[in-house]
Amino acid sequence: MGKQTPLYETHVESSAKVVDFGGWDMPLHYGSQMKEHELVRNSAGIFDVSHMTVVDLSGERVADFLRYLLANNIDRLKQPGKALYSCMLNEAGGVIDDLIVYYINDTFYRMVVNASTREKDLAWIEKHAVQFNIDIKERDDLAMIAVQGPLAREKVHAVLSKLGDKKDRVSELGQFFIAMFDDDWAIARTGYTGEDGYEIMLPNEVASQFWNECIAQGVKPAGLGARDTLRLEAGMNLYGSDMDETTSPLESALGWTVAWDPEDRDFIGRKVLAEQRAAGIKRKLVGLLLEDKGVLRNHQAVIVDGLEAGEITSGSYAPSLGTAIAFARVTADIGDRAKVDIRGKQVDVRVVKPPFVRNGKAVV
Repeated sequence: MGKQTPLYETHVESSAKVVDFGGWDMPLHYGSQMKEHELVRNSAGIFDVSHMTVVDLSGERVADFLRYLLANNIDRLKQPGKALYSCMLNEAGGVIDDLIVYYINDTFYRMVVNASTREKDLAWIEKHAVQFNIDIKERDDLAMIAVQGPLAREKVHAVLSKLGDKKDRVSELGQFFIAMFDDDWAIARTGYTGEDGYEIMLPNEVASQFWNECIAQGVKPAGLGARDTLRLEAGMNLYGSDMDETTSPLESALGWTVAWDPEDRDFIGRKVLAEQRAAGIKRKLVGLLLEDKGVLRNHQAVIVDGLEAGEITSGSYAPSLGTAIAFARVTADIGDRAKVDIRGKQVDVRVVKPPFVRNGKAVV
């Protein structure tokens, strides 16, 4: 048996199919992954993401520390509550993890990192924080719930109006901002589905009540299966599949997350990354859209002119498009057509730039 979130019993009572995910017992679906995907695109779904790791960083030099730790530049965060997506790199420019960091004030930032990388992330952060005298606090006392979809915000507002005085501040929250409250609640207008909505961090002991209040408002539970197809359609990378410590952001379609200015900001991995940029990358991450029958899966070979040009890193059927899609790491000179080997049969794919779906509509 793996680790369990505060909502584990709620999932079991809802007849969820529970699977191991990074050492956690998590719901894969509640009956139909396809229906859960569609309800998030059309209405609102609720996800338990309490397996994610919330870390609070504080100290007089915390900003200096994050300027050094992250490839993106926290100086871009001009307003309290603003969020930033970034990669955390090793000295060779490989991706240790991708994460979101929230600017609360000049001496306090909150970071959310992936579940499967928790131990190595914390070890890496603690190792490099020593010289900055930073206080690091893992918030394992908090659960994390995501409510996503075109109706997600109004559903959450209805719940908040019954639970306290949070509704007014949250309803005014801009995209990629967080609101924090004195009772350890924090509500961020962020997500991993390509839809609007919130990610709510709240004390473990009230997680079930909030979950059930959302269900009472007509929000439906959704599992990790739908979360994966939603993020793939939205063009969002999955750590461990689309990037890891052997790949750089430049090779993972994440070059936009690297802040090169100011030139004198020395972040971990910068030297190797700059050399890679100057020389030109030899491989890159692209999107694939299947134009034949079949399903694209991880590790299937991508073929160009009869030769292997790379492989799929994430692949699945895309319910919003009615066909299969994928990310693939391929040679940098690939054109707009290729083939994929599916069990010995080569099928046609179109090479595209993700996302595949935005605001519920196809964009490829």
